[in-house]
Amino acid sequence: MRKLFNIFKIPLIIGLLCVPLMTVLDHNHEADAFSNQVIQKGATGDDVIELQARLQYIGFYKGKIDGVFGWGTYWAVRNFQHEFGLTVDGLVGSEMKAKLNKATKYDPSIKQKVNKGESPKNYGGTSGGDGGTKATQGKNTPAGYSQNDIKLMANAVYGEARGEPYEGQVAVAAVILNRVQSSSFPNTVSGVIFEPRAFTAVSDGQIWLTPNDRAKEAVLDAVNGWDPSGEALYYFNPNTATSGWIWTRPQIKRIGKHIFCE
Repeated sequence: MRKLFNIFKIPLIIGLLCVPLMTVLDHNHEADAFSNQVIQKGATGDDVIELQARLQYIGFYKGKIDGVFGWGTYWAVRNFQHEFGLTVDGLVGSEMKAKLNKATKYDPSIKQKVNKGESPKNYGGTSGGDGGTKATQGKNTPAGYSQNDIKLMANAVYGEARGEPYEGQVAVAAVILNRVQSSSFPNTVSGVIFEPRAFTAVSDGQIWLTPNDRAKEAVLDAVNGWDPSGEALYYFNPNTATSGWIWTRPQIKRIGKHIFCE
C-alpha cells in the first residue's frame, strides 16, 4: 500500500507545483494582449499603448506612444479602418484588434517604458508629434519613403518572390509602388501591402519572415526608378492562381514564375 502511495505521490507533487507556474504563464500571456473592452477616444492605459504601438508599426500613427487616446490616435484608427475595409467609426473593437494582431508585431516591453515616463515615438521606424505626418528617413532611405516603408516592402518581396530571379523581385516591389501611385489603391505603402486579400504573403503570414539583403536591394532599386514589370499593377503565378478574374487582366510580360498585368 505504501509503495502504491509513493507511486502516485511524485506526479501529485509535480502537478501541484505546476499549477501556480501555469497560472503565472497564462497571466503573462493575457497581459501582453488587448483586453476585451472597446477602445475609444479619451481612453488611457495599456490597451491604448498597444494600439498606438501597433498602428505606429505599420505607419498609421506618427505620434508618441503615451497611452492616451487623443486626436492623433483617433485619426490613425479611422485611416486604418478605411484602408482595411472596416467600419470607419474610430472605435477599436474585436474585428479591428484581430486585423492589427495579424498585420503587426508588438513588443510588450513598450508598456514598461511608458510606465517609466518614456514616450517612444519610432516603433517600426516612424516618428513625429501627435497627428504629425513626417517620417524619419534612414541614411540610405530614398526621399519620400520611411525606413518602415522600405522594411515592409522588403518583407513583402521576400514573402512573395524569394527564389525568383532578381529582376522578378524588383518587379514585385515596383508593383507595390505602382499601386501607391494609382488612384485605384491606397496611397501608402502599408495601405497597399495590407489591403485585404491583396498579397498571399500577408494572408499566410510569410510577410513576417526576415528578408535577406537581396530583397532589400530589390526594393531600393525599385524605389530608385527601375520597373521591370512594365508599370504593372498586378502579378500572379499561373501554376497556383485560383482567381479567374486575374486571367482577364491584360498581360505585360512574364518574369520567372510570375505574369505581370495591367
